[in-house]
Amino acid sequence: MSSGAALQSFFFRHQQVQLFVPDRVPSSQILHSPYWAKVWPAALGLCYFLQENLSYIHQKKILEIAAGLGLPSIFAAPHAAQVFCTDIEPAAIDLVQQSVLFNKLSNVDCVVADWNNFRQMEIVDTILLSDVNYEPRAFEQLITAIKFYLQKHCTVILSTPQRLMAKPFVEQLLPFCRKQEEVIVKERKSTTAVSIFVLSSGIG
Repeated sequence: MSSGAALQSFFFRHQQVQLFVPDRVPSSQILHSPYWAKVWPAALGLCYFLQENLSYIHQKKILEIAAGLGLPSIFAAPHAAQVFCTDIEPAAIDLVQQSVLFNKLSNVDCVVADWNNFRQMEIVDTILLSDVNYEPRAFEQLITAIKFYLQKHCTVILSTPQRLMAKPFVEQLLPFCRKQEEVIVKERKSTTAVSIFVLSSGIG
């Protein structure tokens, strides 16, 4: 186990996922902690959706972009043919790798990468994205990456909390939306409504 990290269990209907997460951040430092250093409601919501819709990951090649601690990747691995878990932060990928080794997963590749280099990433069956649309300055590049994968006939599953400032981002993707659901994520001190969008080109 890495110093500064602890094993945390997440429970879904038929599956338990054990994940290495950074130790609790002091309250005085929460505002300065990196985005990747916690499991966000959108990642949980994506896993809840996938457990009810396993056809999107069953024996499929999966790519998670901006994965952070990689909960959806670790959840998907027992069902998938291959999982590529990516994030721009090496520290995040180091922890995901520890989770992969702990769970004895042989079909997960952990890679330092970001959506600005999407043309160099794997072409897969399903793309997983959770809580990526939080920075308006990145929306244009992220939309470009998503549309690139849709043109390659990938299915893109986007999980996002319902932020008002992200509405223009979501609206650009609605023409590709083939399925939409709301998942309520209940945590110890909060409840978050998470929107799930399944996107595809509709051709091919």
